[in-house]
Amino acid sequence: MSATDVTAYLTALDGRLREAAEKLGPVIDAALPDGTGALWHGHPTWSLGAKPGQGPVCLLKAYASHLTFGLWRGQDVPDASGRLVPGARRMASVKLTSAEDVDPVLFAGWLRHAVALETAALEAK
Repeated sequence: MSATDVTAYLTALDGRLREAAEKLGPVIDAALPDGTGALWHGHPTWSLGAKPGQGPVCLLKAYASHLTFGLWRGQDVPDASGRLVPGARRMASVKLTSAEDVDPVLFAGWLRHAVALETAALEAK
């Protein structure tokens, strides 16, 4: 997939994955009203800094059968649901195969915590 911006990347997704991204998009936008959404390392990321990857909070990455919604500091985010899967460094993510996998209330809570963690890290610098 060759996309030059977040909108093009998400628009190019196939049916069920595009629907999941469309349901998740407003949740991300609401949690990061002053954030920057851009392609970074080939997929959409949302950051608190002025440049992609500066103060990164979350990402979406498309695969053939699912989207990964990841949080850079996800392992530090409370998750009573058990849906966040730990990854490299402090990251954690969830796989989305359809819009039904997106829980706006749960994901908004994760994002609030992730934004607070990243804001504190940026202020400490």
